[in-house]
Amino acid sequence: MDDGKVETTMSLERAPAERFDDLPGYDYEANYVDVGEGTSPGNQNAGRSGDAGGPEMAYVDVEGDGDETFLCLHGEPTWSYLYRKMIPTLSEAGRVVVPDLIGFGRSDKWPEQADYTYSAMYDTVERFLGELDLQNVTLICQDWGGLLGLPVAANNPDRFARLVPMNTGLMDGSQSMPDIWHDFKDMAAEDPDFDVGQLVEGGCLSDIPDDVVEAYRAPFPDEDHMAGARILPSRVPTDPDMDGAETMREAKATFEEWEKPVFVLFSDSDPITHGSRDYLRDLFPTASDQPDIWIEGGAHFLQEDKGEEIAEEIVEFVERT
Repeated sequence: MDDGKVETTMSLERAPAERFDDLPGYDYEANYVDVGEGTSPGNQNAGRSGDAGGPEMAYVDVEGDGDETFLCLHGEPTWSYLYRKMIPTLSEAGRVVVPDLIGFGRSDKWPEQADYTYSAMYDTVERFLGELDLQNVTLICQDWGGLLGLPVAANNPDRFARLVPMNTGLMDGSQSMPDIWHDFKDMAAEDPDFDVGQLVEGGCLSDIPDDVVEAYRAPFPDEDHMAGARILPSRVPTDPDMDGAETMREAKATFEEWEKPVFVLFSDSDPITHGSRDYLRDLFPTASDQPDIWIEGGAHFLQEDKGEEIAEEIVEFVERT
């Protein structure tokens, strides 16, 4: 899928590795895979390789004890660290793969905001799926992880066994966005003091320790690393003619006939995505087969607020399906 994609610059940024040393609760090493155009299966590299390829996507890969494969996709402006509370429980049921989207975490970053089109981001996620040849996947996705991951699943159904959408949606320009989202979009684009750590802290109900807040800041040492975090909110398709809107509409049509298990699992205190929850439960034919529950005491970043509880719910979902 290349419609609307721009040519990316050859220069790529990556946060220094030492910024990720000794993060609380997160001692997982980063693996890297090239998700640029023209990559081939198995083209994995240990780090930034100049202009030999790229961009390279970082990911955590935990072997696990069972037969399942969980693919956990984060959103804006977090990274795989968001899933650290869930990985141990999920790994009791199988392999856990947690990538950092391009522009975030330990992955490469395009330096220009213009590079971050919906189509370009979609392509990197789809290539990641193919490069690792992931099969029989239970997709766990939140925020932009759903905006990208759900359409990728719709277009690659043979690779997916189950879907768990969390605090996300399928935005095709037909929906209205709450005022708080518009305020966030404007802040990300315009505020010279845009603070990712502070944003994550404000998107949680629980008290976040200072060292955890710093962990969310780790991928962004300076403004040169902020292009994706600043522009991605403006790339949400809020108009039917925006890049990505047609992809969302096609995914919706696919999901109306989706027969595989879907567990829509939203938190009860997210003012941004709260209104999308019932729509998704109605969209997927099998969603009503699963418990009609809300994760209590969770805000937008529900993995940070209630990660252990969510992981247990997902493992139970896998066991019953």
